[in-house]
Amino acid sequence: MKKNVKTILALLLAFAMVFSMAACGSSSSDEPAAEEPAAEETAEQGKVLNIWCWNDEFQSRFNDYYPEVAEIADDKSTTTLKDGTVVKWTINPNEGNNYQDKLDEALLKQADAAADDKIDIFLVEADYALKYVDSDFTMDVKEIGLTDDDMAEQYQYTKDIVSVDGVQKGTTWQATPGLFAYRRSIAKDVLGTDDPEKVQEALASWDKFDEVAAKAHDKGYKMLSGYDDAYRTFSNNVSAPWVADDTTVNVDANIMKWIEQTKDYTDKGYNNKTSLWDENWAADQGPKGKVFGFFYSTWGINFTLLGNSLETPVDQGGKEEVGNGIYGDYAVCYGPESYYWGGTWICAATGTDNSELVKDVMLKLTCDKDIMKQITLDTQDYTNNQSAMQEIAESDFKSDFLGGQNHIALFVEAAKNIDMSNAGPYDQGCNEKIQTAFRDYFDGNVDEDKAKANFEQAIMELYPNLQEVNWPE
Repeated sequence: MKKNVKTILALLLAFAMVFSMAACGSSSSDEPAAEEPAAEETAEQGKVLNIWCWNDEFQSRFNDYYPEVAEIADDKSTTTLKDGTVVKWTINPNEGNNYQDKLDEALLKQADAAADDKIDIFLVEADYALKYVDSDFTMDVKEIGLTDDDMAEQYQYTKDIVSVDGVQKGTTWQATPGLFAYRRSIAKDVLGTDDPEKVQEALASWDKFDEVAAKAHDKGYKMLSGYDDAYRTFSNNVSAPWVADDTTVNVDANIMKWIEQTKDYTDKGYNNKTSLWDENWAADQGPKGKVFGFFYSTWGINFTLLGNSLETPVDQGGKEEVGNGIYGDYAVCYGPESYYWGGTWICAATGTDNSELVKDVMLKLTCDKDIMKQITLDTQDYTNNQSAMQEIAESDFKSDFLGGQNHIALFVEAAKNIDMSNAGPYDQGCNEKIQTAFRDYFDGNVDEDKAKANFEQAIMELYPNLQEVNWPE
């Protein structure tokens, strides 16, 4: 696997390399080796800690919970620590692969960068973690200084997803099991109850889910907002990786089930024909929405759904409280199938001159039980410490946003079912391209065969080493 993923990394970084070399007049296109001395051999630690990410989620966790924070700049571009170290934040949004493109270009220049300009920490997501994990641009967390004992309470899958050949090259404060978040008021109208256990009984399989979708439609509601809402519940339960031999894409039968269900829901009017992250999708989660529910993992409930539920946003003076929009009208249940979605990992960049500080950041923000527990209590994010989450699950903790429900208890059970055995380096591209290719099919603009052909063309253009796509019969 390691050889194949390194080949992929070289291909994906090639474009960034071309631009980088063109700027300095070089024609070389070899992947640069990380020739910096091992971080622990550097006697003097740097005074600037450079952290790269795509949004402010980790920045907020760092500023709010890292014990060494002393001062935060008004524009939040820098954070000053108690020892005088300046943390410089470089945030490049994800849209259009923007974050990865700029990160790739910077990593190619890492070996020659001035000490205070070197990337020390960068963040990666699950779908493309292996691209960086199986490369020379990331460091073994044990080389940084973390031990098995330090990480003993973390969920195993959060370690597996950033490990290659037994070497772990990232760590995270999150675990991201998924649930189905539904509108209590709509559930009462459709099912006669909003009780999570009874709603779960009604949605315990895809056949039952389809039955509720028909009932919701008859009442004037949509079961789902759009085409992509259920995708992760299918893609996380495939029987094999997208690509097994580095040349052939194998479309799993479970992906075809998503296509069949989504086409059926679209034709019958069970969804609102939206796409993830668009304005109509966000609006469907708010006060004027008429959608039964949304598949969301841990971060999505507190980071996205809550904000979308408010009539008056917080940045416009609104409060996160009952009475503002439909705050309090959501609840969660397991839904028809276990799944996970996303997550963010902290990677130490090869060449960092702040190895001691990087270790401390990783230790405090991903291994410290008290900090992990407090993050969950304060933000409702589900954190990567099993005993801390179990304590909250067994406590009187409740979420006002979810109508007083202790959703952490459900996440604890859902997390036990996360299976990363079929994850692979092509996940991001395959997941994105197949959803894009089939939107025209769902809309009725092309037939299924044309949608398949469009996917084949798109995926081979993205990964030139792929030569064939196999579809299930």
